[in-house]
Amino acid sequence: MTCDEARIMLHALLDGELDAGHAREVEAHIADCADCAAEFAAQRQMQRVLADTNLRYAAPASLRNKIEASLPKAQTPPSRRSVLRGFAMGSAVSALAATGIVALVLRQDDQQRILSEVVSAHLRSLQAGHLIDVLSTDQHTVKPWFNGKLDVAPPVIDLTAQGFTLVGGRLDYIDARAIGAVVYKRRQHVINLFVAQTSSTEHRPPKTQTMQGFNCRRWGERGLNFWAVSDIGGDELAEFVDKFETAMKANAEG
Repeated sequence: MTCDEARIMLHALLDGELDAGHAREVEAHIADCADCAAEFAAQRQMQRVLADTNLRYAAPASLRNKIEASLPKAQTPPSRRSVLRGFAMGSAVSALAATGIVALVLRQDDQQRILSEVVSAHLRSLQAGHLIDVLSTDQHTVKPWFNGKLDVAPPVIDLTAQGFTLVGGRLDYIDARAIGAVVYKRRQHVINLFVAQTSSTEHRPPKTQTMQGFNCRRWGERGLNFWAVSDIGGDELAEFVDKFETAMKANAEG
C-alpha cells in the first residue's frame, strides 16, 4: 500500500468505517511509515480536540449597559428588581440567539463532515476492486440487489440513452451507517450516486460544492438524501442530476 492510498483511508480508519481487511492494511502501513503515522496521530489529536471543544456562548458583560440604556426614562429611578428583571429578559433573549447561532454552525460543520466522508468514499471506490458489488447495466438487476441489504433500496434509473451509463451498484458507509451507491459513467469518468434515507420529506434543491478536486451535487427528495460525486465538470454533473430527477419523477407518476 502506498502513502497516497493510505492517507485517503486515514479518516475512515479513525471513524471505524473500514472493513477488517482494509483496516489491517492501513494499520500495517502506518506501523512502517513514520510520515503516515505522524499524519494519523495529528488527525486523531484533532478529533479529540473537536470532541472536547466547549461551544457554549456567554453573553458579554456590556449587554447589561445596553439594556439599561434602552429602558424608558422615568421620573424616579427604576428599582433594583425592575433592572434585574430587564437584565434577565435580555440575557434570555441573548442566550436564545446564541443557541440558534451555535446550532447553525453545528449543522454546517456536520454537513461539511458528511461531504468529506462522501468524497472519501468516492476516492475509495476508485481503487481496484472497490467500485462495484453488482455489475450490471440493467436497472432491473441492480435495484433488486439492494433489497434486504438496506432499509430502503435506492432508486436505480438507466440513463444510458441520456449519456450517463449505468454500470452497477454497491454498499458503502457514510456517517457510520450503510447506504447504497449507484454507479454511472460519463465517458471514462465515474459518477457515484450515494443515497441515504432521512426523516425529512421536504424537497431540498440541488446544491453543488467542490472538495479535493471533485464536484459534489447534493439534494433531498421523497425522504431520501442524494450526493452525486465525480471529477466531471459542474455543468455536466448538474445535467446528470437534472436527468435523474426528471426520470425519477416520471417513474413515480407512472
